This record gives sequence, structure tokens and C-alpha cells, in this order.
Amino acid sequence: MSKQITVRLPDELVEFMDQLVAADKASSRATVVARAMERERRRELAARDLAILTEHGDYPDFEGLAPAASGTVLTDLD
Repeated sequence: MSKQITVRLPDELVEFMDQLVAADKASSRATVVARAMERERRRELAARDLAILTEHGDYPDFEGLAPAASGTVLTDLD
């Protein structure tokens, strides 16, 4: 399910979205906005997780997780 919303964006962002669509890097302006919002959601979740880990201290079980994760390609963000 989806909802239609109205947003007001600066001209340069709309021009950028139109360039992405014209270059076939996105199928529509809505696709560009949805991808940007998904990235923002993931960034917020990562920030929340970092705050939890920082507040609660050291987790030996997570040793090596950062180096392993740093090599992970997130193709859905391209």
C-alpha cells in the first residue's frame, strides 16, 4: 500500500531528481524520494543502535562485526 503526499522541494533538488529519471537511474521522482527516505530510515536505525551499544557498554560477542560489516556491499542503496 502507498499514500500520495505533497512535498515542496528546492528547485535544485527537483532538477537533480529529473536528471536521475532522464538518465534511467530512477523510474520516477517518487522512486527517488522513496529511495532517499529508505536511506534516511536505515541511517536513523543505525544511529539508534549505536546509541544503545554506546550506552550499555562493551559487547565481546560483537568483536569482528565491524570489519566484517564494512566489507558488505549494500546493493539496494545504489
